[in-house]
Amino acid sequence: MSPPSLKQSFVSGVVHTSVSAVPQVKSALTWRDHLGTIKVRWGVNRMNYTLEPGLYALKNPDEKAPVFVTANYKLSFDRLRKSLPGRNAWILVLDTDGVNVWCAAGKGSFGTDELVQRIESANLAQVVSHREIILPQLGGPGIASLQVKKRSGFKAVYGPIRSEDLPAFMDADLKATPSMRQKTFFIGERAALIPVELVSALKYALMLTFAFFILGGIFGADQFWFNALNAGIFGGITLFMGIFAGAVLTPLLLPWLPGRAFALKGLVMGLIVGSAFLLFGSSAIKGNATLLETASQFFLIPAVAAFLAMNFTGASTYTSLSGVRKEMKWAVPPEIGTVIIGLGFWLGSQLVS
Repeated sequence: MSPPSLKQSFVSGVVHTSVSAVPQVKSALTWRDHLGTIKVRWGVNRMNYTLEPGLYALKNPDEKAPVFVTANYKLSFDRLRKSLPGRNAWILVLDTDGVNVWCAAGKGSFGTDELVQRIESANLAQVVSHREIILPQLGGPGIASLQVKKRSGFKAVYGPIRSEDLPAFMDADLKATPSMRQKTFFIGERAALIPVELVSALKYALMLTFAFFILGGIFGADQFWFNALNAGIFGGITLFMGIFAGAVLTPLLLPWLPGRAFALKGLVMGLIVGSAFLLFGSSAIKGNATLLETASQFFLIPAVAAFLAMNFTGASTYTSLSGVRKEMKWAVPPEIGTVIIGLGFWLGSQLVS
């Protein structure tokens, strides 16, 4: 395991230790860091937003400075250093394949073996005089702290859930208040997840909308371009209504939607949006909508919403990997079947028009 490069764009300097030269970073983020965050939030280059794993120096740490551990997903790294203004610290970055701490802990890449190996490859025992490392609490599922102590000699201390609480945690002699241990999912936190899911869904929606245009033009009773415009817009808007219900309204209204299953929450939201659209919006788009076209919307909008809602299982405190798998097992087949029925009604409406 080679040390991280000094030529990364966010590295501001170098701190020399008895072992090696360590890349130095600042807590203040640059415009490039902020731009990267915005792009990642909207799904741009999200899977490649990484930094090289290894040891970094925040400001000018010495051998007594605390050691914080994080993932090599740059958004996680930036959130950590931004939360420690005016502090001198070491940051040990694990190789999580560019995945955030919580997800990486669940997948095992933010794990005991990787942590022990990084401690050894960074020669951390020679860099600092103490034997403590501070882990993010959400990384707990992947770390066996007793094994870390036994294999590396370093005691793993779990910090607060939110990096913003780290200064208070440090000032309180590494003691967390109950609120620091509680994971919240306020509306703003849920809304932050919407853009990336929205962009992902819209990519497929655009392709399907194009298919609506082509099929509508081919099977309609009038001229190709008239049919394509008429049927394509109608089918495309149906998809966008389902996406709006499942990827925007469902996470925003999550606590108030009935049921615990996310597919059910999305289904309810889809039925509400679909019903409202059929009552107030459908006739404005196509005043002569047939019964088959109306039926297609009634099936497609809730099905799309229910499917997309399952992408927000990470925005709750009660979901688990086994629970997600169980929900997908019983929810996905009916969702696919409902979409097929809806598409069948839409195609039928074109053939009999």
